[in-house]
Amino acid sequence: MRENDLIKKIAEYLKTVPNLFFWKEHGGMYGTAGIPDIIICYKGKFIALECKVGRNTPTVLQTQTIKQITKAGGLAMVVSSVESVKSVINGIVGV
Repeated sequence: MRENDLIKKIAEYLKTVPNLFFWKEHGGMYGTAGIPDIIICYKGKFIALECKVGRNTPTVLQTQTIKQITKAGGLAMVVSSVESVKSVINGIVGV
């Protein structure tokens, strides 16, 4: 599976979660380097997901960004399956 395929599958799942807002961050010259692939707001929580498959690992900049988001009180992580995203979403306690 390619990372783009994983991102699409995660997006399909996220569309089914009521009252959840998300977007796919696009890289390139108009994006911000290091920002995780998917940004979510759910039940007042900021969640950032960096999608990786196989042996792929986050870059140094992606790792630093994940740490900064966590330090600021958000939830940021590397995910490699839709199931792991479901676990995160199901673990969010309502406000």
